[in-house]
Amino acid sequence: MTMRAWMIRGAAALLSGVTLSAQVAVDPALPEYKAVAGVSGTITSVGSDTLNNLMTLWAEGFRAIYPNVQVAIEGKGSATAPPALIAGTAAFGPMSREMKQKEIDEFEARFGYKPTALPTSIDMLAVYVHRDNPIAGLTLPQVDALFSKSRKLGHPTDLTVWGQLGLGDAWGNLPVSLYGRNAASGTYGYFKEHALGKGDYKDAVKEQPGSSAVVQGVATDKGGIGYSGIGYKTADVRAVPLAASAGGAFVPATPENAYTGEYPMARFLYVYVNAKPGAELDPLRREFVRYIFSRQGQTDVVKDGYFPVTAAIAQQALESVGITP
Repeated sequence: MTMRAWMIRGAAALLSGVTLSAQVAVDPALPEYKAVAGVSGTITSVGSDTLNNLMTLWAEGFRAIYPNVQVAIEGKGSATAPPALIAGTAAFGPMSREMKQKEIDEFEARFGYKPTALPTSIDMLAVYVHRDNPIAGLTLPQVDALFSKSRKLGHPTDLTVWGQLGLGDAWGNLPVSLYGRNAASGTYGYFKEHALGKGDYKDAVKEQPGSSAVVQGVATDKGGIGYSGIGYKTADVRAVPLAASAGGAFVPATPENAYTGEYPMARFLYVYVNAKPGAELDPLRREFVRYIFSRQGQTDVVKDGYFPVTAAIAQQALESVGITP
């Protein structure tokens, strides 16, 4: 199911029951997690760097309930999740994008059924600039012309200095300094598809090993601009309001605009699991999934700077792996 379809089915319940202001609130209809007997083993997770901190928070919260459970988390990029799930070296595959058809086909060829995607939380892929940068907003065609040599979204000229975007004084001749992720990153792929129209990145983009490194690079570079999840925002950068098209209204990266889908780069953060249709998950995976979609697990989402899912979305996710909420 697409992000937009999930939002249409789930956002109304949240927006009617939760006040969204500076502080994002967890849907009060989410169940509180309660411990059960028979849970042991090691939580193994391989995948997204964007979800690395969040997987760690979930694991810490889970271990507070089950101290004997061990945790092994590796977050080098979304592209590492499908091979780990196929090889059986990971029980959970966090991804900041949906699996590609080729990845799904390879999984299905191995197991005879498709992997299950659990939409665990909501992110906004933000375009960050230095905190002193006065740019009011950017259109996606402008973002494309900044980051891509292909300019598939139709901006007529290449953009290389801030003066081309209307900034004057000391900013006018300041070169734009580009920061991004590497090809193993789901964020890299998502940005390429949604902000660059699947065009090619410029050679000048300084590829960083992680989301926090992108933000740190922009924070220390007055001419810097980069993309990363909203959970990595710091006081040293600004998330620029975005418009989907030239002449469109700039939409700030706020929770309201993520839930309604008005922000042009709102996305789910997924955890993929190998769930055989008609079979129950083992107790460790079952309870960890239940924890993610509990009130405590979604409080961890807020703590990490992302946005919680609604109780309706949580229920659909649990049912997709045979768990009765």
